[in-house]
Amino acid sequence: MSRSVQSVLIIANLEKRRAGELAEAIRRDLTAEGIRTELFEFAGEPASPPSDHYDLAFSLGGDGTVLFASRFLACRPIPIIGINMGAFGFLTEIAEHEWRDAFDEYRAGRLEVGERILQDVSVERESACAASFVGLNDTVISAAGIAKIIRLSVRVGSADLGHYRADGIIVATPTGSTAHSAAAGGPILDPRMDALIINPICPFTLSHRPIVVPGHETISVRVEQQQRTEVLMTVDGQLVLPLQADDIVTVRRHRSCAQIVRARRRSFYDVLRNKLNWSGGPEPGWADA
Repeated sequence: MSRSVQSVLIIANLEKRRAGELAEAIRRDLTAEGIRTELFEFAGEPASPPSDHYDLAFSLGGDGTVLFASRFLACRPIPIIGINMGAFGFLTEIAEHEWRDAFDEYRAGRLEVGERILQDVSVERESACAASFVGLNDTVISAAGIAKIIRLSVRVGSADLGHYRADGIIVATPTGSTAHSAAAGGPILDPRMDALIINPICPFTLSHRPIVVPGHETISVRVEQQQRTEVLMTVDGQLVLPLQADDIVTVRRHRSCAQIVRARRRSFYDVLRNKLNWSGGPEPGWADA
């Protein structure tokens, strides 16, 4: 079934070479077809894009640009076409020269829109909400210093997982399972799954292993007293908040999902095989990560 596209938001990371040029080309072509377009360009720390409703969004950059776009559009079911301006990523499967074909195929109804679960992250401090965030990849609670062990208590729903002495803890979505969590030895999940990963970073006790829990579970992490270093929380590696003793970080599935347009040319497993150099190495035509 064909899709109606009357308005498009173009998010362009100008730190990526040619992103600005491509953004202008997309806007020019779509405007000529009578499609209303809005261009949001940024370099460095982005502000908030326009908050109007759109039928579709383009993300021009890398995986980090898609993370930003997904957080901003979290409460609006707007599909995102991720255009890769460098090496292929896990979220940006479409090359810059393929944008037109991807748009036409999406509008014709030939491209699927994959739903990726988002995290709803809140920090309770002295019985009040100190901050709240939305994330697509992960929430990481870690030491601010180098090679410092921190003390955390973890609960899943009403169940107590116990006390962790570690460099930190990662709570990752299936989308984020290929990011920091994978580097810390966590499992890789199909991004369509409804689950969350709890992955300790270099735990002092080797029996503390990564665990996968259903997506409907609520994960609570309390910062214990008597830390030997400052403790930081990062969401998607882009949002940072210093934590205090007795802060409680709660991570649950967000009520909305990120809408990521999937390329027909490359499946998640194609990207996974080539990014991780399985079967002897990347295939010809794939840029090294």
